[in-house]
Amino acid sequence: MKPINSDIKSMTKEENVRLIIDFFYRLMMHHAMWFAEVRHQLGAEKAYEAIETAWKNSLSIQMIRLAKTLGFEMENELPKPLLELPEESLEKLRESIAINWLATDGVWFQTVEFQHGMNDAKRCNDSCWAHFSPFEARSIKRMIGLDESPGLEGLKKALQFRLYAFINEQSFADDSNTGFIFMMNKCRVQEARKRKGLTDYPCKSGGLVEYTTFAETIDPNIKTECVCCPPDEHPEEYYCSWRFTIEKK
Repeated sequence: MKPINSDIKSMTKEENVRLIIDFFYRLMMHHAMWFAEVRHQLGAEKAYEAIETAWKNSLSIQMIRLAKTLGFEMENELPKPLLELPEESLEKLRESIAINWLATDGVWFQTVEFQHGMNDAKRCNDSCWAHFSPFEARSIKRMIGLDESPGLEGLKKALQFRLYAFINEQSFADDSNTGFIFMMNKCRVQEARKRKGLTDYPCKSGGLVEYTTFAETIDPNIKTECVCCPPDEHPEEYYCSWRFTIEKK
């Protein structure tokens, strides 16, 4: 993409739109960098407390200003045009955003892989999940109003609100009166590789970080065990499987 005109007054309409989109990019990154720096300076727990307050206040400010600028109404602190969309359109929008999240994750992985090799890509990937997974868990706990330690039932509910849950197929099976098994029956990443005739992507190292930190954030008493995950062999019915338990006291 060619650079835009450096003379602000001579920019075309298209160049102005591109600049506005870049503003959104900078806004998003500045928000993320604030969180990363507070985590670095004050620790993870204080950073999570700060981002929940900052996000709530920032979202309100941004929505009110955008509504005033673009001329749409707000209802219950939400953009009215979104509330007026048909349910089917909302579901498609929700799915598209979740797919974009996954695509962005893949773009980052391939960028690091092509520039620095698979080793560094997997290392960065696993470290990223160590931060994102507990963040997503906290976000879900807030959204659906889970208690501080909601147990296995709370984890079951939370797993159904992950970004992955809206683009993959997953299921649960009772394991005992102290646990359950979670299975990823269809995975967009692995299905895409399968269509191309490629072997499964070996995601076990990332999965161990991802599922363990997610479950512990939902409830610190929950233990996570990998039943199988590529490069492990797995049945046709699912790609990976995880056992979650709480020891009886």
